[in-house]
Parts: sequence; C-alpha cells; structure tokens
Amino acid sequence: MRTFFNSLFPPQASNLAPKVDAIYFALLGLCGFVALLVCLAILFFCVRYRRGSGADRTPPKWRQRPFELAWTITPFFIFLGLFFWAAEVFFGMSRPPRNATEIYIVGKQWMWKIQHPDGRREINELHIPIGQPVKLIMTSEDVIHDFFIPGFRNKQDVVPGRYTTEWFTPTKAGSYHLFCAQYCGTNHSRMVGNIYVMEPAEHAKWLAGQPAPDSLIAAGERAFRNRGCSGCHAPNAAIRAPLLDGIYGKQVPLSDSSLVTADDQYLRNSILLPNKQIAAGYEPIMPTFQGQIDEQELNAIIAYLKSLWEGDVR
Repeated sequence: MRTFFNSLFPPQASNLAPKVDAIYFALLGLCGFVALLVCLAILFFCVRYRRGSGADRTPPKWRQRPFELAWTITPFFIFLGLFFWAAEVFFGMSRPPRNATEIYIVGKQWMWKIQHPDGRREINELHIPIGQPVKLIMTSEDVIHDFFIPGFRNKQDVVPGRYTTEWFTPTKAGSYHLFCAQYCGTNHSRMVGNIYVMEPAEHAKWLAGQPAPDSLIAAGERAFRNRGCSGCHAPNAAIRAPLLDGIYGKQVPLSDSSLVTADDQYLRNSILLPNKQIAAGYEPIMPTFQGQIDEQELNAIIAYLKSLWEGDVR
C-alpha cells in the first residue's frame, strides 16, 4: 500500500517540491469543490423539476443582481490569486541562486550524459550533496528529450541546438528516479536513471573513489587552444576578432544595431553559427564548427569562457 501511495505522491525531496505540491492540491481541492457543487445542483434540479412534480415553473419576475455579481466576482479574485501564487513559484523555479553548482546534461537516444565542473562524468546517474543548490544546463544531441525528477518536482524539455536550464536544492538524502518525459523514439521507456542525494561526508567519500580527470575549465582551455580559437581571439592576434576575456554576461552590440547578452546560448551560437549574430565592427569571417565538435567539448569551451569573467553572473 505504501509503495502504491509513493507512486502516486513521490516524496518531497527538494526545496521546490512543497511549493509545487501546495499549488497542485489547492487547484485540485478548488476544482473538486466546484465540481461537487455542480453535481449536487444537477441532482437537486433533476429531482425538484422532474416530470410530474408540482414545482412552480413560473419564470421569476425579479433578478438576483447581488447574487449574480457575487458568483462572478468571487471566482475571478480566487483564480487571480492562484495565478499570482503560481507565477511566484514559476519565477522562483526559473531563477537559480548565485551559488548553484553548474552541471552539464546532454540527452542522447537513449541515455543521459552528465558532466560535473571538476570533469567527472556519469551516465544515467547523478551524485550530488544534500543542501547544495544545483543548476542543470541541458541540451540534446538528437531529438527533444525531457529531464524529469518526480521527487524534486522538476521537469524541463531538453532541446537540440539550444540550452535549457532547471535548478533545485535537494533536501532529503536517498535515491530518486530520473525519467525522460518526452517520447523520443523506440527505446524511450529505457531512458531512465537515478539521482543520488548524499550527505556531505558520504559525497566526499564518493568523490575520493572516482578518477579525477581535468576540470571542465581546464579541458575547455585546452580545446580552445587546440581548435585555434586563441589565434584569433587574443590581443596580439593577426586576425582581428572580438576579445573574449570578461565577455560573459555583458551586452554585446551587433552589426544590426541590436544588443544581445553574452550568455551560454550566445557563446554556443558564436561557435556553431557564427554568422547568426555578428558583433558590430567585425567581418563575418569566422568558420563554423558545426559537425566538428561534440556537445561535451562545446560545454567545456563555454565553461572556460565563462571562467574568464572575474565576477559571478549566474
């Protein structure tokens, strides 16, 4: 019985779960209450005005204007309150805290490839410490997927060609199911995994037992130089190209006189689609790396470029 109940109502294992559940049960209770009133009214009128009954069917000669205003205005303010309540929760879910650990997720038929800031990689598993905010930066190598953790009440589409994000702070140690909630092909049902929330000491022990590769930033710096990027985007480069030191988070003027924020998506487009947003004052001469660089290497380069900024714009 307990297993059945948990399948219907997963444990609240993140800071967002109680807020999402509160809205869900408020809507469920309100809609259920209204549905019950409607059903009772239907039953009452079916009995009261059944064929052959002696009920007075004369049309009323006066209008219940106060009553009509009440049943119109009251629901309006109730649902308006629910709207603002849900909007507050939604914007909270969309704004990760500045100290959130950034973890890159790549969806692929049919697996989740995960990379931590220190370079450690996992497949269909994510080990994180309890109480530490986590920001997931996600993209797909092929089709649309969906990163869904029922225990955290987190669900976000993972789209090819762009980054989407979600964040949470795990509040309860344990193992939690991870699903792809978007039909993505033949083996969609097998695209599952587990999120392991661990106590700090246990998580430190897990880290010590894992191989320690180069950090994401170190790997990105190496790829940045091996791909020849430093030959153009350096102060003394022979080819005139925009300098990238400290660009992350800033407003970049474009050749069409518009402004764009240099976020993850802008950096991604600049590498794969360099002619999409051309910086003002520069010629569109940068070659594309579309098809030459995989998502893991691309994530590493972007992490390196973000590290060149001295502040924290997350």
